[in-house]
Amino acid sequence: MKLMILDGNSILNRAYYGIRPLSTRDGLCTNAVYGFLNILQKLEGEERPDALCVAFDLKAPTFRHLKYDGYKATRHPMPEELAMQLPIMKDVLRSMRIPIYECEGWEADDILGTVGRRCAENGWDCVIVTGDRDSLQLVSGRVSVRLVCTRAGQTVETLYDESAFRTEYGFAPKRLVDLKSLMGDSSDNIPGVPGVGQKTANELLLKFGSLDGIYENLTGGELRESVRKKLEAGRESAVMSYDLATIRTDVPIDFSPEDSRRQGPDKAALLALFRRLEFTRLIERYGLLCPDGAAGCLVPAETARGALAALPKIGTPCAVAADAAFATIALATADGTIAVPLEENRAYFEKLFADGTNKACADLKTLYHTLYDHGLPAGGFAFDVSLAAYLLSPADGDYTLGKLAQQYLGRELPGDDPAAAADAVFGLWRPLADKLAEQGMKNLNETVELPLCRVLAQMEHEGIAVDQMALRAFGRMLSERAAADEKLIYELAGEEFNINSTQQLGHILFERLGLPPVKKTKTGYSTNADVLEKLKSRHPVIPAILDYRTLTKLSSTYAEGLVKVIAGDGRIHTTFQNMVTSTGRLSSTDPNLQNIPVRTELGSEIRKMFVPRDGYVLVDADYSQIELRVLAHIAGDQTMQQAFRSGEDIHRVTASQVFGVPLEAVTPQMRRNAKAVNFGIVYGISEFSLADDIGVSRKEAGAYINSYLEKYSGVREYMRRTVEQAKKDGFVTTLFGRRRYLPELASSNFNVRSFGERCAMNTPIQGTAADIIKLAMLRVSDALGKEHPKAKLLLQVHDELIVECPQGEEKAVMALVKREMEQVMPLDAPLEADAKCGGSWYEAK
Repeated sequence: MKLMILDGNSILNRAYYGIRPLSTRDGLCTNAVYGFLNILQKLEGEERPDALCVAFDLKAPTFRHLKYDGYKATRHPMPEELAMQLPIMKDVLRSMRIPIYECEGWEADDILGTVGRRCAENGWDCVIVTGDRDSLQLVSGRVSVRLVCTRAGQTVETLYDESAFRTEYGFAPKRLVDLKSLMGDSSDNIPGVPGVGQKTANELLLKFGSLDGIYENLTGGELRESVRKKLEAGRESAVMSYDLATIRTDVPIDFSPEDSRRQGPDKAALLALFRRLEFTRLIERYGLLCPDGAAGCLVPAETARGALAALPKIGTPCAVAADAAFATIALATADGTIAVPLEENRAYFEKLFADGTNKACADLKTLYHTLYDHGLPAGGFAFDVSLAAYLLSPADGDYTLGKLAQQYLGRELPGDDPAAAADAVFGLWRPLADKLAEQGMKNLNETVELPLCRVLAQMEHEGIAVDQMALRAFGRMLSERAAADEKLIYELAGEEFNINSTQQLGHILFERLGLPPVKKTKTGYSTNADVLEKLKSRHPVIPAILDYRTLTKLSSTYAEGLVKVIAGDGRIHTTFQNMVTSTGRLSSTDPNLQNIPVRTELGSEIRKMFVPRDGYVLVDADYSQIELRVLAHIAGDQTMQQAFRSGEDIHRVTASQVFGVPLEAVTPQMRRNAKAVNFGIVYGISEFSLADDIGVSRKEAGAYINSYLEKYSGVREYMRRTVEQAKKDGFVTTLFGRRRYLPELASSNFNVRSFGERCAMNTPIQGTAADIIKLAMLRVSDALGKEHPKAKLLLQVHDELIVECPQGEEKAVMALVKREMEQVMPLDAPLEADAKCGGSWYEAK
């Protein structure tokens, strides 16, 4: 389950400055409300949350104002034109039945933090939408932040999970507070340490890890004297700034994720508000003139060129669109547009959709599902305007037809009008196709992305079987073990308490039981996993707590979460998102089957629950170190290529190269360290991150990186050359021509620019690997259809493909999948795939 919460004041403020001034005839300003609703509709379409709510600030002073008189003292008051829209915005949200959360004495940021924490505790994912970077400190395993900015009148969004944050900043999200405590925050008038700016603060954090770490090394001789003096003089200010910058997660609000589940609006109230605000187009878009319960209302297609007298001949270039119920289908050609009922013309549409040429649409993968649902053939299409727009601008995030019509054709589409939609698709077809050809992506579109839509739709439609009884039994076992852990923890602690509360757990461990505090933050004792691991041998309660955390997470996220999404056919049908990532990789949602645990024995048990249908087995094949092989090929590094061609373990070979020892002298620790460098180097891993990953000093980590780049000089030259070319072009490409634009490279901000450089180095590698896997999916699916028609491709999990095939055919299918995956394209470091089979995903893996 996923909840999305919006930072109301922040998003309204950005909408106000991002939309041209609008007002009603009687002078009421409306641009902020209009912009907010546009942003909200876009977000709902992309995130598809199960629950939605909005947090707002109140005028009353907060606890931060009481602690520090200067807090936000430099803020300009809200413009009157914006202030008048705030109560209206809340009325609109209430009419849409979207819950609003406010709390006197607390900021909206604290509500966001509290909602995120409670979602995670209840096994929900939480997406926080805000324009304030302060909220990035809330990013965690279940909490992501979608940062909304306005640039040159355009709304730009960036999604931050833990990986994206660490890639940009170089440290963990929670350390953003430490950064603010040093450099301060002019927008909130948080002082920080006088004289310490962002660059110095960032360097200090990367070197010492935290504010505590910096002050613990104040007299160690590792700091420049000028910086040391500033830090010493500003210690009190830093501590206060840390407290001011820390977002709280314990606001006393009556909140449960279930209370915010999506529901339909109060149409009468919303229609009255929209009429008052003169939002004519939004009245159409929200279908507010329809009778209650109707699927939608057809309105005249004002943008259609003309009406065709008859259905076009099969094979005539045409664009296809339909109403929401797929009851009326419209076709647009060079001569005009026609819209007719499906059932009265079924014979025609069966021929049209069976034909594999000269048709265009928007969002082909979704259309294929609709065709399956209505018993129509799913033939090929010549063009998908949504997919083309994604290839041309993979960071936009919105490829709905309405957005594309506005962006490329300068027109707004009316409500559920298939004729206008078909006409827009036809109008987009040629210009987008021309742009793809100009940018060298015509072949990528026609040979990879378009045909893959049908394969993905078939995989989603097929789903994968789940042993529901075993999953429920597994969940009960986890709950019983967690309950036993809970009882043991209480016995060892001498009292009952909230194990999930950091403050209460800290009190038990470090005050009641007297354990040595490994790390103390400004808000209390740290009880994170790293701290508990260091204390594991000090008291029997620690292993019990670690086990309890593992069990409860597995129970809520997987044992309970997966049961909820098992369909009536006993299978789980994930959705493969093919228009989301900037690198071209597929992602999996509702549920995310690309995130099933594999690193722990208990976590990997989840894969035992994924099984084949009766009389079938699962075949699992995955690429061996595909990104490193792509790197060796693109970089032209002879040493690395030879390592792969020799058939030796690449990590052992790298260890031998980096540490200057014979292969037979490579120790397991050397190999582990070499593996970390191998996989981290192309992501631009820093000395600090590598040191943290493998448990060595920054100096040793730096020596490993330098030695690696000396031995693999082709990789070093590739990194230099790629970044240099990307700065000239503004983009990078994969071997298949896929582009990723990198405006970050031109930023004056060091962190943003560094992020762009890391993306420039990584995208050609990760993107090419993604393209190869997509081609492999096409080849495997096609070959199975010809040679083993009862076998079906079910899942793609990064570098891994899972096929369901009849018992007795598994050896032939394993050989087929391995063959097709390895022969996708010739590389100087040849592709290698391993295939196994079994009675469950676990056995096949």
